[in-house]
Amino acid sequence: MSLKELYHNRWVRFGFWAVLYILWVIWLGNYWWLFGLVPIFDHHITRKVKWLFWKKEYKEGEKRNALLDWLDAIIFAVVVVTFINTFFFQAFKIPSSSMESSLYTGDHLFVSKLAYGPKMPQTPLTIPFTHNVIGSKESYSTLIQNDYKRLKGFGHVKTGDYVVFAFPHGDTVLVKEPAADYYTYVRTLGRDYTIDRYGPVKVRPSDKKDHYVKRCVAVAGDTLQIVDGQVYVNSQAQKVWPGVQNSYRVVTNGSRINQVNLEKLGLNVRELWYYQDLPGYPEMPLTAEMLEKVKGFANVVSVEQNIDVYPPDYPDSDLTIFPFSSDYRWTRDNFGPLWIPQKGTTVELTAENLPLYERIITSYEGNELEVKDSVIYINGEEAHSYTFAQDYYFMMGDNRHNSLDSRYWGFVPEDHIVGKPALIWLSIDGNRKFPNNIRWRRFFKFV
Repeated sequence: MSLKELYHNRWVRFGFWAVLYILWVIWLGNYWWLFGLVPIFDHHITRKVKWLFWKKEYKEGEKRNALLDWLDAIIFAVVVVTFINTFFFQAFKIPSSSMESSLYTGDHLFVSKLAYGPKMPQTPLTIPFTHNVIGSKESYSTLIQNDYKRLKGFGHVKTGDYVVFAFPHGDTVLVKEPAADYYTYVRTLGRDYTIDRYGPVKVRPSDKKDHYVKRCVAVAGDTLQIVDGQVYVNSQAQKVWPGVQNSYRVVTNGSRINQVNLEKLGLNVRELWYYQDLPGYPEMPLTAEMLEKVKGFANVVSVEQNIDVYPPDYPDSDLTIFPFSSDYRWTRDNFGPLWIPQKGTTVELTAENLPLYERIITSYEGNELEVKDSVIYINGEEAHSYTFAQDYYFMMGDNRHNSLDSRYWGFVPEDHIVGKPALIWLSIDGNRKFPNNIRWRRFFKFV
């Protein structure tokens, strides 16, 4: 008997799908779902209920109804794609140059949710194939809100991983400037002006925030410090990954570097500007490999890394660099030391370190925080310490001087982690015309 003939046996089919379903229920950890075996048994064995009520069963010789066939195909696609997006893989597009030269603007990725374990939907009432908007309207309803739960995955976030996560400051969005950081605008421009100019605002639940992708440079329990652009973790200089690029001041003999040579390096020449009075390029993003090649150009006189020392260079300021306090004399290149909060660890709370943990206590872990007469109150009770309820991470873009990351909005909570980029299936350069805009060499490239 062939496998095809064996599968046509209704008991074999039932056993096959029942085993898969039971394994899925065990993975979920919610055994109430075992009642789902009833419709599976009926569908394959007893056939008392027409579970696929929209699907027409044709008699021999009966003409097929094209509309019903299309409906069946659409429902099947919605169910299957939604299941895959929820538990296995989700499509994601790189929206900015913050990860160049590792991940490029226009890269289309498949993000593995199995890498760290998929999250169960917290806002399940969502229009299929959308994340948070359709047109200019929200594509979900908050009528049902579930608690955070993550299923078992293949591993945990590690230092050096590319990670897709929900934007920590994305709970409040400006309608006229949805890509902007609302909290940064409020600190720098004032709340009333921000709302009048870019509002109104809309509030999004945790799992409906916009998605970002960065590299994890420190995990829970680590102590991070950046000294003159070099990242240190637990007092050890961190490896400089091949895609990491810093900004350099490139001085020439008065002539521009050949554009073809710049393009061969992988630089986006449309984002470079030549300053005749220098003469040269005030801010050229280069990896270590690119740096050596630029130094070898005949018309290059000198190359010097741009290092941001306190006070921060414009447009940065005490109001834009985490934790947004002049007591912390930090910049994007000289930052920390900063301890990354770890689940179950208790820290002493003081007026000095409260700016580091304020958003964790309130927004990420749902407590009420108030300071009266220099006394800290959490949920109405005087507090001298705080115990963290989840792990946190510190994320940075590989394009270190063109990335809004944890240096600008702080820690990334564990419940914001979406997954790990796995495969680039399409890459399009938005600055070029078809067919030159297609980056063929990046097709089906594993990340």
